[in-house]
Amino acid sequence: MKLRQFAFIATLMTAASIAGSGVPPTGPTPAGRPAGSVEIINLNGLQNIEFGVTEGELTRRGILRTSLDACGPILAGHDTVSPVFMEDKLVLLWVGDPMRTPEGITAGSPVGQVWDRYPEVSRLQAPQGTHRLDGLLARSGDRAYLFLHDGRTVRKTIAGYADWARRLFDEGAGPC
Repeated sequence: MKLRQFAFIATLMTAASIAGSGVPPTGPTPAGRPAGSVEIINLNGLQNIEFGVTEGELTRRGILRTSLDACGPILAGHDTVSPVFMEDKLVLLWVGDPMRTPEGITAGSPVGQVWDRYPEVSRLQAPQGTHRLDGLLARSGDRAYLFLHDGRTVRKTIAGYADWARRLFDEGAGPC
């Protein structure tokens, strides 16, 4: 994992774990947000951005951009998505609101809703004495969703290869 990816993931996990309020409501799109602004993240990736694609391919297609202002590469048109690359391949996507899974889970969804929508989910506990969030890992084959939560609500969703999602949780790393 690149050092900048490790630092960024650690920063995101810390920020998510100490976030206190302002969780967006679940359900329909909140007032003031344009209709159709909700995007779906599934276990293949995003529309036109598939897990396993190379950094070079995404750059060639004009989807992946690097910026001195960002801690890592960004995806054009996806302000709330942070890609994680390993060995030049896209392995994880950290997503924020308004991204939702096909089952409707997003930042702000109640933890009970995750259990309802993904009955085979595995509970992951953050190490004692850290400021990290607990997780719920919903695995399907070699892919998974990792939902970081505060015990009540989902704070962050990570999708991608299951082994990398689990490793990210165990090591407490982030996309930079």
